Amino acid sequence: MAHKLSIRFYNDREVRAVWDDRNSKWWFSVLDVVAAINAQDDYTRTRNYWKYLKTKLRKQDSELVSETNQLK
Repeated sequence: MAHKLSIRFYNDREVRAVWDDRNSKWWFSVLDVVAAINAQDDYTRTRNYWKYLKTKLRKQDSELVSETNQLK
């Protein structure tokens, strides 16, 4: 499976992305997107916010699009 790594930008902030040839789609770093949307520079605060949001969504019986894994 071939992957193409890329850096995208949202509001002048870097968002890591990986192209998945098999599924013909881009996968984006959730933490990078959350940091860009919230204009957050602190990685720990961004990670904690994402953990809180996932917990809140699960309690509301919302489903995440996919299981999330950290990018290396």
